[in-house]
Amino acid sequence: MRIISILLAALLTATAPLVPLTTQSFAQGHDDNDRARNHLRAGDTLTLREIERRILPRMRGAQYLGPEYDARAQVYRLKFLKDGRVYFVDVDATTGRIIETR
Repeated sequence: MRIISILLAALLTATAPLVPLTTQSFAQGHDDNDRARNHLRAGDTLTLREIERRILPRMRGAQYLGPEYDARAQVYRLKFLKDGRVYFVDVDATTGRIIETR
C-alpha cells in the first residue's frame, strides 16, 4: 500500500507542470476555432467537406482517420492509415491544393 502511495505522489508531482500547458492549449484551440469560423464566413477558406471531396478519392485503399485544422496557417491536415502506416496530407485551405504528404 505504501508503494502505491509513493508512486501516486511521484506521478502527481511529475505531471503538475503540465497543467498550465493544458489550459494554454485549450485556450489556443478555442482561438483557432474562432479563426476558422471567421475565415469560413468571410469566404477565405474552403469547408472541410470540400477539402475531403477533393482529397479522399486520391487516397484510395487508405482508411480516413480524420482532420485537423491550423487556423493560423490555414491548413487542413487529413490523417490516413494504409498498410499499417499513418499518412498525413496537408492541404491549403484557401486553394484546396496538397502542400505536403508524409
